[in-house]
Amino acid sequence: VLSSTEEVVELYRELSQHPGLSAACLGPDITTQYGGKYCSLYTEWSQRDLARAENVKFCRQYLIFHDGASVIYSGPAGTCSEIKDELLSRESPSGALKAVLRKVPSKEKEKEKEKQFLEVWDQNRKVKSIDLTALDKHGSVYDDDQFGCLAWSHSETHLLYVAEKKRPKAESFFQSKAPELGASDEDAGHPKKEDAPLKGEQFVYREDWGEALSTRSVPVLCVLDVEGSSVSVLEGIPEHLSPGQAFWSPGDTGVVFVGWWHEPFRLGLRHCTNRRSALFYVDLTGGRCELLSEDTRAVWSPRLSPDRCRIVYLENDTLGPHQQCSRLRMYDWYTKHTSTVLEAVPRQAWGTFPGIYCGALPGLCWAADSRRLVLDTAQRSQQDVFVVDTVMGTATSLTADAPQGSWSVLTIDRDLLVARFSTPNCPPTLKVAILPDAGREAQARWVCLQDAPPVPGISWGIRTLRPPPEQENPQYGGLDFDAILLRPSEGPAAQKPPLVVMPHGGPHSVFTAGWMLYPAALCRVGFAVLLVNYRGSLGFGQDSVASLPGNVGTQDVHDVQLCVERVLQEESLDAGRVALVGGSHGGFLACHLLGQFPDTYHACVVRNPVVNIASMVAATDIPDWCLTETGLPYTPDALPDPAQWTEMLCKSPMRYVDRVHAPVLLMLGEDDRRVPPKQGLEYYRALKARGVPTRLLWYPGNNHALAGVEAEADGFMNTALWLLKHLR
Repeated sequence: VLSSTEEVVELYRELSQHPGLSAACLGPDITTQYGGKYCSLYTEWSQRDLARAENVKFCRQYLIFHDGASVIYSGPAGTCSEIKDELLSRESPSGALKAVLRKVPSKEKEKEKEKQFLEVWDQNRKVKSIDLTALDKHGSVYDDDQFGCLAWSHSETHLLYVAEKKRPKAESFFQSKAPELGASDEDAGHPKKEDAPLKGEQFVYREDWGEALSTRSVPVLCVLDVEGSSVSVLEGIPEHLSPGQAFWSPGDTGVVFVGWWHEPFRLGLRHCTNRRSALFYVDLTGGRCELLSEDTRAVWSPRLSPDRCRIVYLENDTLGPHQQCSRLRMYDWYTKHTSTVLEAVPRQAWGTFPGIYCGALPGLCWAADSRRLVLDTAQRSQQDVFVVDTVMGTATSLTADAPQGSWSVLTIDRDLLVARFSTPNCPPTLKVAILPDAGREAQARWVCLQDAPPVPGISWGIRTLRPPPEQENPQYGGLDFDAILLRPSEGPAAQKPPLVVMPHGGPHSVFTAGWMLYPAALCRVGFAVLLVNYRGSLGFGQDSVASLPGNVGTQDVHDVQLCVERVLQEESLDAGRVALVGGSHGGFLACHLLGQFPDTYHACVVRNPVVNIASMVAATDIPDWCLTETGLPYTPDALPDPAQWTEMLCKSPMRYVDRVHAPVLLMLGEDDRRVPPKQGLEYYRALKARGVPTRLLWYPGNNHALAGVEAEADGFMNTALWLLKHLR
């Protein structure tokens, strides 16, 4: 086990430099004079810069020579370069133009701290640079992946994006005005009626969309006419909807968008694929708005086929678990018929399609035949790429014979498929393949374009567990679950390392066998790390998801404990040195385990933990979560009820705080809207009052994820040093 702080600092500095691969875009095919074809591949990466305490983005280009059936040669074209201040970018359908939304720091005398520009580039220069802030048609442009979009019309003459609705100026009732120079008496001090500031509106509360979307309130769809450099805000969208994820309809006659209901009030939207929403079409000439999907479900990620005839999208039931097994639906533009391509999968049989559990479909996901599409999804504790035949309703793995780990689709264009691959000891790598013909999908051959050397000293494996009969869920019997174990494979620590147990948050999320900085770094420090995908995790079928609500604090806790006891029996690990690390629902489980099994654990680190569901319900952006996971129905008009509060408290870690004696380190994000920091403070005070050694780290400017470069780095160092100190 590493001993000095300096060694841990150097280790983190080294491992945190591995870049993440965030996006890819294929250029048009170019035919050489010898008849061969090649295209360029543009990729975007992000990397932590500890010296600047920020994430930096950089791009790198590659060339791919192919004959339409296989990749003949591929390699990098030049080195990488940093991308500054780009918020969104999108190539036009032909590849001839590129649109960029850029933030530009303001000059000293200007009111706004920064301005937003929409740029259009052709092959060799910037042809348009439009100051959206000066045009003042709307507020800030959305660059998030919830509402945000930047979409070219098929004709490449217009751009579509989402922005905050312009707010009327407001002023005090007692605002004094200087009469304007050169104005006649009649209009002195009387500005034009439509620009007149409103009195009494200065402090009106504006709802927002919660965690990580706190600057998003009323989105509007906006269109830029590229030639005329003019911006218009689309009319015709019903008042009760918030639009986003928009694109141009076939023929550019209008816009297709997802609309989220915001009445009676907005709930947190990030990671919540269960909010009532539907697919709509708004006609540009008449402003008529038409419903394209059912209006009682939750839908997202609409994608138009290359022949512009079909739109696929993902669909969930509303309310219930925030993440679940989704349906893949398809709308035919010309027949107006909607069909279900893939249903939710109740149970995954080994080796069969697990169902769809993904936050979004790839931006470009259709094959050239407009019949098949590609997506990635969790399959138990891995993530794999599948091709879906929308006519047959079948899904076939494209990574079944490829190495085990975590695969993600970045893009597909003209059947050239670009993916990211990583494992717990191998940082992200860039892979390409040509999508085989229908029926031959299993023959996909992956070629590595950008390798990452595996990190030495880490071995890993996946194990499957079945709960004992007394812990079976009476409604959903026979479910199993997984865990991923990382252990040091070199040095003295490899013989009998201490164990760090990490349950994931959510609770309906999953650890897939990909690159994760904290587990890898803890393993290199000298700890074995156990990542537990307890029942309720994604990737194991909808029954597993449905088994957990109403059983939090028992079923999930027992699954983790069973897993810990099993690996301590079967692996050479030091049972006298076991610690817990968890965030959000993982923190909820860590605090539960400390109190329910105090003799197993000797130290604990929690990040933004849920400790008391009853006190969280009135403060979080997702009150429905508190009721759903407790096993209670949620309605927006429900009032506090003593019996329900009792139920919430009984399922909370706070109930077991008297039995905790292991030292606890808490890390809280000051701006966390999901699990407000008051939760962690409540636990901190309870521990202090009972004389349990505890320390609290408070991170300003950080929300639920604690993902700021500085907070993440400081959090890792404090975690590692806390564990080293208390597992001596």
